[in-house]
Amino acid sequence: MAQHPLSRCGVCLLLVLLQAALLPARLCEAPGQAAVLRALSSRLLALAADPEREPDPSVYLALRLAGEHDLRREQQYLERLQDAFQHRYGRSLQAAGDPRHGAADTEHSTSTDMEWLETGRLALYLLGLRATCSPLEHKLLRSLVTWLKYYLEEDWAGSRRHGHPITSYYQYSLGVLALCVHRKRVREEVIRRLLAAEQHAKFGYSAGSAIDTEAVVAVAFTCLVQERLVGSTLAAELRAAVHGAKKRMVEAQGEDGFFGNVYSTPWAMQVFIATNSCEAQAPYGRAMAALLQHVDAFSTAATLAQALPVLHGRSYLHIASMHCEEELDTLTPISPEPLSELPGNKTVRLVVECPLPPCPERWLYDHPVLVPAGATLLDVLRAATEQGPPDFTFDTRDTPQGPYLSGVLGLEAQQQKRTYWQLLTAPSTSLQMGIGDYRPCNGETLILRLSEW
Repeated sequence: MAQHPLSRCGVCLLLVLLQAALLPARLCEAPGQAAVLRALSSRLLALAADPEREPDPSVYLALRLAGEHDLRREQQYLERLQDAFQHRYGRSLQAAGDPRHGAADTEHSTSTDMEWLETGRLALYLLGLRATCSPLEHKLLRSLVTWLKYYLEEDWAGSRRHGHPITSYYQYSLGVLALCVHRKRVREEVIRRLLAAEQHAKFGYSAGSAIDTEAVVAVAFTCLVQERLVGSTLAAELRAAVHGAKKRMVEAQGEDGFFGNVYSTPWAMQVFIATNSCEAQAPYGRAMAALLQHVDAFSTAATLAQALPVLHGRSYLHIASMHCEEELDTLTPISPEPLSELPGNKTVRLVVECPLPPCPERWLYDHPVLVPAGATLLDVLRAATEQGPPDFTFDTRDTPQGPYLSGVLGLEAQQQKRTYWQLLTAPSTSLQMGIGDYRPCNGETLILRLSEW
């Protein structure tokens, strides 16, 4: 695992402490942790500067919602984002024609409907543009809003075939949130689709509640009410839905302080921040303490960007009312120290389970794998492919969060069938890191289980 971000030289740490002492505290931010927050922001800034990493709108949002800034580097990152989105969304929907016809020419698309839809990614980009504090050219904003509204309609068309959006409720609600933050009205039918899904518990996974999805829906509903973009009757229903979501989150909070797991917790905390209830809610304080104890879990730019806004006491709703005057242009990047090589080897038992009907048997693979002592789960999978028999195969897909396990032994996770490869450590504890970040211990049993969500 990556070292704690404060494991730096004494001079750097002293500088961090002195500068952090001058920063004003926010109501919902981590109390007494200004130095830690500054170090994490500096680390994200360094990760964002890597030209090999694809620009991610959520990273830009996290940098903009921080207490300190490096305005020059933030502008450079914004320009990279604009370059990435300009080719596809720089023209009107009418001029582009049916985007599905051109999807095969884009870098991240496939032949399926799911792949050409970018509801969540475009929503995050729009949120990022709102956070620049610079007025957008009207024609560009209108084009992006039109594209997002188009995606929301096309995304929902999947419900008639699959019973859910083609992408996910998570991406769909991000789209509603982005339009709201830009103070663009959303058709009541679009809002009621999400409200009905929330009322009928459509967000749950087979292994538990989808906290992050319910949270982003609650933040979107809160925005619609606060910005007065809905009538009084619908506003009352949305308030009731948010209240119910917060109650369920509190009930689902584990003894470790997390809402769901370490990665879904920041989104849940955004709900308490957005509704101005962080100070009055003890569960929020427990979640904040849990995040601070596990900051090393946020080792990639995307996961760190997920945690930083709430550690700074901010939700995405703050974007709608940001004041950019006299921003502290005092942040400097701090690159994480490289991991030292651990001597020796370790043995990890790798198990593949498939309890779903298409599989001929439940247990498809169960063998020990010898790997170097510092190996990640991804390294374990690669080593397993080389040691057979029996032959082991796997597939991954690149995402901003790192490599995503998409297939094992020829069995692919399928969005349309709501299946995914669940990562567990025996006997049944879900991993809270991705395959590229998790480092199993010697003698540990890792389970790859094809599951439904």
